[in-house]
Amino acid sequence: MTTDSSPPLERLLALLDLECVGEDAFRGYSPPTAGPMVFGGQAIAQALVAARRTVPADRPAHSLHGYFVLAGDPKTPIDYTVERVRDGKSFTTRRCTAKQRGSTIFSLEASFQIVEQGFEHAFEPPEVPGPETLATTSALSERLKSFLPRGALERMEKNSALDIRFVDLEGMLGGAHPGKTRQNIWFRIVDPMPGDYAVHQAVLAYLSDMTLLNMALAAHGRSIFDHTLQVASLDHALWFHRPFRADEWLLYAQDSPNASGGRALTRGQLFTRDGRMIASVAQEGLIRQRGAKI
Repeated sequence: MTTDSSPPLERLLALLDLECVGEDAFRGYSPPTAGPMVFGGQAIAQALVAARRTVPADRPAHSLHGYFVLAGDPKTPIDYTVERVRDGKSFTTRRCTAKQRGSTIFSLEASFQIVEQGFEHAFEPPEVPGPETLATTSALSERLKSFLPRGALERMEKNSALDIRFVDLEGMLGGAHPGKTRQNIWFRIVDPMPGDYAVHQAVLAYLSDMTLLNMALAAHGRSIFDHTLQVASLDHALWFHRPFRADEWLLYAQDSPNASGGRALTRGQLFTRDGRMIASVAQEGLIRQRGAKI
């Protein structure tokens, strides 16, 4: 059992260590410091962990596709039920449903594959400054005291397992570059993590949900800190391309190719420090002016 005084990495790993409550059935919990709704990355990562526990160890995840159905309540445990869709010679498919109080809040399908060799090609990473040249989270919180909402500032100042560096902070906050549809972020888990690759995949799934929708809002000079907006993730897809470690620097290159109909499409490509492309992300989200007619 972890507490607020437990080391940050210990708290994160405990969040992703589900309780087994039956055959192909698991239970997850939210941290006591969670906001009013379950963080989308938490549901993604916990569902992936549940699915992974029903798959042979020699088959890492290669893709997942999820839908956010209802906002989750962080004060209520989340029950994950896994359906064994297919066990093939090379691929294994699982479907996972997350429920609270009998209602589905999130659904996920994930595919796992034996390690194989094949053709190789990949995009090159964008040219950006190295993470050591960029402001730390603690330095940012000091600079942004007069701008950020209190809750966001408290999260930044809280001791965290994550080190995140924004290449373009002003663009991230909105207003500085309206029309800008790309952003780059460096991140890593600060302390050394266990060697189990499945744990690194779960952590990346957890972190892959961060900042994406804000990218779409920044293109219009707005940000997720604008209380006049209704913002929510609708779906999320993640593809794992190559092995990586989440406790080493990863570059998250994000863009938003479209916004229309009250929804925005966002994408991300993840690269290691030495330029290997290790994952791709796509997400559509709701971005709506509060009070808009629907």
